[in-house]
Amino acid sequence: MVIAGVIGLCVLLAVLAFLLPRLSRHPQNGAHRALGIGSRTGSKAPGPLGRLLSKPFSSGSRAVGRSGSAGRRARGRLPF
Repeated sequence: MVIAGVIGLCVLLAVLAFLLPRLSRHPQNGAHRALGIGSRTGSKAPGPLGRLLSKPFSSGSRAVGRSGSAGRRARGRLPF
């Protein structure tokens, strides 16, 4: 469920970053904040279970950052 949500968010954010590069920063920061809360909550579980529960959120946050920057980078490469 988390994985499907992160994939959908990445696609939406990449399209938004391509079409409106400056306005895509706020949704990207909001997604980082929400995924950070999930990561911090998951990491409070004891031992290896905490790392296991927080990993999808931290890797999702990294994916959101990459997709946003990729959309802005692709927009910057346009010839016009």
